[in-house]
Amino acid sequence: MKLVWSPETASKAYIDTVKSCENLETPDAAELIAAMAAGWNAKLIVETWSEGDAIASSIGLNVASQHANAKHICIVQNSRSESAYLQAIQESSSPLNLPETIVTEEPEKAMETLQGIDFLVVDWRNKEFAAATLKNAAFGSRGAVVVCRNGYSKSSSGFGLRRALRDREVVRTVTLPVTGGIEIAHVAAKNSGKTENSKRRWITHVDHRSGEEHVFSI
Repeated sequence: MKLVWSPETASKAYIDTVKSCENLETPDAAELIAAMAAGWNAKLIVETWSEGDAIASSIGLNVASQHANAKHICIVQNSRSESAYLQAIQESSSPLNLPETIVTEEPEKAMETLQGIDFLVVDWRNKEFAAATLKNAAFGSRGAVVVCRNGYSKSSSGFGLRRALRDREVVRTVTLPVTGGIEIAHVAAKNSGKTENSKRRWITHVDHRSGEEHVFSI
């Protein structure tokens, strides 16, 4: 099986995320991330979050989980981050649709309990936490999409998504020049194999602050 793209679901998540984040000072490309999670019909959405991080992407993932009927789980390092995260989410979401949270300082242990991840988002400002999450993630047989926020900050460390995901076949990666750099990787479905004629899908993202339009293939 492979991830199947649904333009209609992606569009709904995109629009609802724009509405939910319209009062936030830092949009953080949340609508783009939400559209991808919902459009790929992810069933298990996992993210990492630390106190002080922007919340827009998390709100977008929560919106996407409702459109895709997915489970949304956030991994945080401590109870203080958990409280800050849930409070911020509640301000823009229904209290009946809050994400699940896992509190741990060792994300590799959390990853052992999460099997079949379809969509994973990490923030590279907390490098060690993000790296441990990526290295130990167990993706589903349909493949997965991995998003690394603030990706520019990891370039100096020599760490890349392909290196972190070396045990799985990465079909392609792309980096978008928005909100500190967003790196996206498409992990192939198990036993899918590559074909030279495989079709690419194109996604357009508009930066609402600058008005710039970014088009990329996945």
